[in-house]
Amino acid sequence: MNGQHKFLLDESQLPKAWYNINADMPVPPQPVLHPGTMQPVTPDFLSVLFPMSLIMQEMSPERWIEIPEPVRDIYKLWRPTPMYRALRLEKALDTPAHIYYKYEGVSPVGSHKPNTAVAQAYYNKEAGTKALTTETGAGQWGSALAMACNFFDMALEVYMVKVSYFQKPYRRIIMENFGARVFASPSSNTHYGSEILAEDPDSPGSLGIAISEAVEAAASSGGAKKYSLGSVLGHVLMHQTVVGIESLQQMEMAGEYPDMVIGCAGGGSNFAGFAYPFLHQNFTAGKKTKIIAVEPASCPSMTKGQYTFDYGDTAAMAPIVKMYTLGHTFVPPGIHAGGLRYHGMAPSVSALVNHGDIEARAVGQLATFDAAVRFSKAEGIIPAPESAHAIRVAIDEALACKQSGERKVIAFNLSGHGHFDMTAYEAYHQGKLQDYDYPAELVMEAMSHLPKVPAMG
Repeated sequence: MNGQHKFLLDESQLPKAWYNINADMPVPPQPVLHPGTMQPVTPDFLSVLFPMSLIMQEMSPERWIEIPEPVRDIYKLWRPTPMYRALRLEKALDTPAHIYYKYEGVSPVGSHKPNTAVAQAYYNKEAGTKALTTETGAGQWGSALAMACNFFDMALEVYMVKVSYFQKPYRRIIMENFGARVFASPSSNTHYGSEILAEDPDSPGSLGIAISEAVEAAASSGGAKKYSLGSVLGHVLMHQTVVGIESLQQMEMAGEYPDMVIGCAGGGSNFAGFAYPFLHQNFTAGKKTKIIAVEPASCPSMTKGQYTFDYGDTAAMAPIVKMYTLGHTFVPPGIHAGGLRYHGMAPSVSALVNHGDIEARAVGQLATFDAAVRFSKAEGIIPAPESAHAIRVAIDEALACKQSGERKVIAFNLSGHGHFDMTAYEAYHQGKLQDYDYPAELVMEAMSHLPKVPAMG
């Protein structure tokens, strides 16, 4: 090893195709249902929201989907991204484990999100779409799509969860800099937003509400606008697999292979993008890597939610999918500062957790920020709070190796930097953050609002 800590690929090694896990899923896909009829959706229904090219990717059984040249050309602004061995963190933890992290924070907007934003903007532009609508929580996704729409000369409307709109003004300014229009959600722009505000003028908003507004804005535009989603759906997760495909090459350069692969999981896109190419090796090449998805204890869809059919949004306008869910009425607690706020989990991630191919873990907020600070002191990068959930489990596993004396290889995805998350870090340093375990009785209450889906098959 010679203590090498940086593994860089050149542009010629940029992946030419995305990996589509549909080809290797060990369980059959569950149908996507129409929110009104509860029957499987048709491409016609989905085409109100998405261009046909993305709908076809969603359904495709092909293992490899070619990355269009215009998308690869934009990827080259920051891809391939570096992988590092965290030698200083290993030393600080006094662990025999080898810890590697893939760093997606080198993208122009500081996270993994442009990997799919650029692809979605390209396919929409190609289909003649003039404008997109979307939602964003902390602003990572909105920033990425604003940049991508700017590159392809398309208009963008962003519905930003209200609590983040005010906590993270700089992300809003980044979006506006790229030409996007940003609205605090719930907003008076849509019928649904107006209804929420009438009931609760002080609503902090939620990702589910913001999705409802963005979906309504697209669906009611008479075809002038399409909708773009930053996580959850299959094509979004697939576009992210450039991360894991590069990582496989970089682990080969390092001369090691991970015993465990770790990613934070909110809707599932950065986790799947990193982990699915390693899962492909588990499924097809006999590898036995442990795959761990980490979520916050205050928004624990996989560890406390139910695996069932639910709406993708709060207003029950988006398609119904089978996923781990806390209920589409879920609103995250106001004290929750670490991101990863979605009420559900990507259907493919949910199916793989349920089947036992992925292990789900929940971590507390204080332990997550403690890990973030320890990591930044050792490695010099201040991580996004979302990514810090993965760091927490990587540190826990490295400390377990210290106890057992095992020299395991641990790899995690550092999905973004935390430069615009200083209010959360400040709250942590001032002792204002607290842990919150989302109560099981609230999950049970939310389950009473699930759609009444007819028996399948």
